[in-house]
This record gives sequence, C-alpha cells and structure tokens, in this order.
Amino acid sequence: MNIEWSDRIKNLPPYLFAEIDAKKDALLAKGVDVIDLGVGDPDIPTPIRIINALHQSSLNPDNHRYPSYAGMMSFRDEVATWYKKRFDVSLEGKKNVIALIGSKEGVAHAPLAFINPGDIALVPDPGYPVYSVATEFAGGTPYTMPLLESNGFMPDLDIIPEDVLKKTKIMFLNYPNNPTSAFATDEFFKKAIDFASRNNILICHDAAYTEVYFDEKPKSFLEYDGAIDVGIEFHSLSKTFSMTGWRLGHVAGNESAVAAIGKIKTNIDSGAFQAVQEAGIEALRNYRDELQDRINIYKKRSQLLSLGLQSIGIEVYEPKGTFYVWFKNPNGILSKDFANSLLEDAGIVMTPGTGFGEYGEGYTRASVTLNDKRLEEAVERIKKLTI
Repeated sequence: MNIEWSDRIKNLPPYLFAEIDAKKDALLAKGVDVIDLGVGDPDIPTPIRIINALHQSSLNPDNHRYPSYAGMMSFRDEVATWYKKRFDVSLEGKKNVIALIGSKEGVAHAPLAFINPGDIALVPDPGYPVYSVATEFAGGTPYTMPLLESNGFMPDLDIIPEDVLKKTKIMFLNYPNNPTSAFATDEFFKKAIDFASRNNILICHDAAYTEVYFDEKPKSFLEYDGAIDVGIEFHSLSKTFSMTGWRLGHVAGNESAVAAIGKIKTNIDSGAFQAVQEAGIEALRNYRDELQDRINIYKKRSQLLSLGLQSIGIEVYEPKGTFYVWFKNPNGILSKDFANSLLEDAGIVMTPGTGFGEYGEGYTRASVTLNDKRLEEAVERIKKLTI
C-alpha cells in the first residue's frame, strides 16, 4: 500500500530540532563528546516538593480517570491566584483560564480557533517556528514581523501594510523573547494593545519565560490597560519549575478567546493528567520557593558564556533573562554554516538563527542548560575553530 502524506506536512520544512538531533545522534554513535546547547531543556531538577505532590496525587484512583478538558477548577483558580500575586492581574479561573498540556499545545491550537482559510497571522521573525506552522495548518497565511536588533528585537507595527491588516486575525508576540532574550518595553506593549484594538486583532502573547529573569522583572502582557479586551497569554510550568516533561501550562485572558481554545481542546484532546495538575497547584502556590536559586544559576551561566564568547571577539546581545544567549556569528559566516562547523569540528550543538526565520540570519542561539564546566569547555572548543 502506498501511504501518501497530506500536502500540509509534505510541504513542511524539517522541524529544526529534529534535524539537529539526527546530526547529534550520528556523532554520538561515533563516540564524539557532544556538548548540547541547542534545545532549551532545563537540567536543574524539578523541586522535590512538586515531585512529592505528584506522588501523593498519583495514588488517588480518582486521578486515573479522564480529566476535564479545560482543567481542574482548583488548578485554574490557582493560576488566577498566581496572576494576582505575581502580576497584580485579577482573573477568574472559570472564565479567564484553561489548563494546557504544555503551552506549545495552546499556541498550536490558537490558529485553529481564530483563523479561517485566507486569514493572516502576524508572526515575529526570528520566532518560535510553531507560530507559523500552526497558522499554515489552519489554512492561514503567516505574515512576518521582522525583529531587528536596531529596534530592540521588537516589531515595528507601523510598517505593516493596510491590506495585510484587513485580513489579519491574530498577532503572536513573545516576551521575554525566544530566541533573542529581549524584553518588551512598557511603551511597546501599550502600543500593541492600541494597535490590536484599532485593527480588531487578537494578541496571543507567549509568556513562557517571564520567570527566568536576572535583574529586571518582566511584566505580564495582561498587566496593561485594555489587554484583556484584545488578548490572551500562554504560560508554561516547564521553564519556571524545570517541568518540561510534565506537559502542563495554561492560557489566560479574554473570556471569549479562552473559550474558543477550550472548544478546540474539547474536540482534540482529553486534558492534562489530574495528578500533574495537582502538582502544578503546589508549584504555583509556592512559586517563590527555590526560584531565586534557579535564577542565580541561569544568570551565572549566561554571563559565563557571554563573557567567554566576547573574549574571542564574538558580539553578544546581553541577555536580561531566559536561558538563551543570542550572538552574532563571527566573520559574517552564515548561520547554518556556523552551526555545522560547531557540530562537526567542535562537537557543539547550537541553533542557527535561521531556524527561527530569515531575520535570524547572521545569528546563533545557545542554551545555557548545562553546567559551568561544560559551558567553559564549549568556549575553549570554539576558540580552536578556524572560521
């Protein structure tokens, strides 16, 4: 039998990290000591109090049955309480919050909820590839908003053509930003809210990294006047609590928009495991516990790698948060060529900027989710490269 793939997946480029993993695995099979600074997967263990909460909850047979599509009311209420404590944003769990199987699930479902064939989604470039791919899966067209260093890696909303705006339904934003680690300014968020209101565009803000910051504490998009009228915000427990494999997040904000994503979920998945949600309640209820320790670790690592790269003449965009270091490629080398050289000649995995879009050309992203010794070794290996 000839199994034919659909056009929507035949036309997809290879998922960036899957392609990198294949090359990495080939080197590992040859016995190469690979330093993987590619995917942002925290190496710091999940706090033991959260693990204990999962253990206790998993013993309850009620949690072994199908969970609610929208999430346990206790989890949704805890998210609302966390928003009040952390951002001074007032939400109702029942109206404004839905649990997600990781924030990636919600981001991927958003275009299905709001995009019709022919509609446009504004997507940042460089940016998380799922924004564009999910838009195309929904039959929409992604329209690139360049993130330029000269503008602090924030999009210039004034240059988007009127004919594009007429077809635009949603706009993806992401601050603190992946891959650049940039923070949005108050001025930008306020302008984005006004822009969305005037053009009837829903803002979908990916806020997965708000709790990985060094000195300046990032704000929630929902803190700003008018935000809940025009937007929703995705958040994840993955980065904050080192729970990437647990797959738990949430979407919060505009009641109608949250309900639309809930309707997609009702027809596609069966919700997050309730024991994981109860562990998530423990995480959020005591979110400050161990948080500063994790922040200090990532700050030290980011500084170590940044200073190491700068010492060999590489221009680094100083990270204020996230666990990524975004830097310019040495000697103008193309991003994919530099990534290949790092991997093949130095045994280092880093992510080429073009994996996040055309405006990532000339840059590379490194994740600092390995210990100091491995980061120092990576710098020493890069010093020996001939580029």
